[in-house]
Amino acid sequence: MPINIPVKQNHRLEQLLATIDADEELAQYWKCANVNAVDRLKMSDHGYVHVKIVANMALKLLRLLTEAGIAPSVVTEHHLTQDEAEVIVVLGSLLHDVGMAIHSDRHETYSLFIANRTLPRLLESLYERAERLIVISEILHAIIAHKAEERCLTLEAGVVKVANALDISQGRTRIPFEAGKINIHSVSAMAIDKVNIKRGESKPVAIEILMNNSAGIYQLDELLKQHLATSGIASHLEVEARIEGETDKKLIRLYNL
Repeated sequence: MPINIPVKQNHRLEQLLATIDADEELAQYWKCANVNAVDRLKMSDHGYVHVKIVANMALKLLRLLTEAGIAPSVVTEHHLTQDEAEVIVVLGSLLHDVGMAIHSDRHETYSLFIANRTLPRLLESLYERAERLIVISEILHAIIAHKAEERCLTLEAGVVKVANALDISQGRTRIPFEAGKINIHSVSAMAIDKVNIKRGESKPVAIEILMNNSAGIYQLDELLKQHLATSGIASHLEVEARIEGETDKKLIRLYNL
């Protein structure tokens, strides 16, 4: 299945996606990741569907931030271009959970093992050695920094981390819960209907989270808030959760992070 991402005028990103779509090894790693996550641990998708969602959201976050004049770290510190920043964000998103193929515990670290042997193959035709090593280093940082308590040192890592935490709509919680069990994890996961990312008014990016039940606040407090705290980009984001169509007692209507 193709990774559908809006490449705009980024021809390197376009070429990269064609390479990824034809890469059978990476596709198999995503399948193996879901055997552990979905089949064995009864968690939500951590393979192809999840990483595609994260890649699209991360790229949208990056473009909104750069449109507001916030330069990517690879531009300011390595003097590469916006195109490279987008390549880093997309590959960081697509590979951040590949370590689930080994184990869910410490999967962020295991993702580095697989990514470090996969990235040279994917990037060989796009960059000369020096630039390729820079891009690989930045991607590996984005992968390890998506861990909740790990501090992001780059803008690119920050958008990958936040995008990963935002894949929570329609029961796609990042918090593991026992399938079929009624508890705060399962109830709060089903409370989030949609996540919208758009240009903000007071800040460069507005994140709007639509919930059908106030139980969804648990997802935001237990997941999104801690990821924002270490993302390095929280000051550029306005986050608002709205309760729409709640059928139980209306405890809250609006929640700002």
